Amino acid sequence: MLGRCLAVIVAVLFAATPAFAARCGGDFNSFVQNISAEAGSAGISQGVISQALGGVQQDMGVLAFDRRQRGTFNKTFEQYVSTRVGAGRINGGRAMLQRHAALLSSIEQKFGVPRQILVAIWGLETDFGKGDMGKLPVFRVLATMAHDCRRTELFQTELLSALKILQRGDLRLNDMIGAYAGEIGQTQFLPSSYIKYGVDFDGDGRVDLRHSVPDVLASTANLLHTSGFKLGAPYGEGSANFEAMREWNRATIYRKTIAYFADQLVGR
Repeated sequence: MLGRCLAVIVAVLFAATPAFAARCGGDFNSFVQNISAEAGSAGISQGVISQALGGVQQDMGVLAFDRRQRGTFNKTFEQYVSTRVGAGRINGGRAMLQRHAALLSSIEQKFGVPRQILVAIWGLETDFGKGDMGKLPVFRVLATMAHDCRRTELFQTELLSALKILQRGDLRLNDMIGAYAGEIGQTQFLPSSYIKYGVDFDGDGRVDLRHSVPDVLASTANLLHTSGFKLGAPYGEGSANFEAMREWNRATIYRKTIAYFADQLVGR
């Protein structure tokens, strides 16, 4: 999951549209005040802003981790896949295919994404929701990264999206916990993707990508479907579906791992 941070950031960087105009750098508390005003102008309630950003602190550990992420994918495919797709994870994925067969069939029919691709992504990101979804407060991470001037527009956009998630009631503040780039949930959505692709598939009125397996898998399928993924077509390297997965992750080695894992799940 941590190895995906850089690729996710790069992917979103190409698509991000500036949502804020707060000046980066300088005094952190002044930056938070300015970005809070921008959030209010964007329609976020003062109650939500205060709840999320009141007393937020800069996290130097997040910046240090971000700077170490260069060259994450410097292994060969064979080296990388051997650390990510073993017998235990394959068996776990096959168990998920059986346990959630009816749900996956429904999602497959609606979004046109094969179940083995969804389960492969789910397994690689958080071991089917049982592994590490991140332990960092999302608003602390995003405020820290937005204050840093290297990609401030990207992370100001992500911060606004995270505030929207809280305001919509999809997650409570104590559930806004994620990874080192602010990724949330069982398939590690950045907040902007959460807003753009999130689906309330269990019909409870919320898009809950931390606790609801139907929402997690349907939202992942919606992202791929919206990006042009077609059911029944090849998804290996060089295919149109392989390119459609660039919205999930721009790193070729990661997408090859998804395809390899998916094939292993169905005995190919």
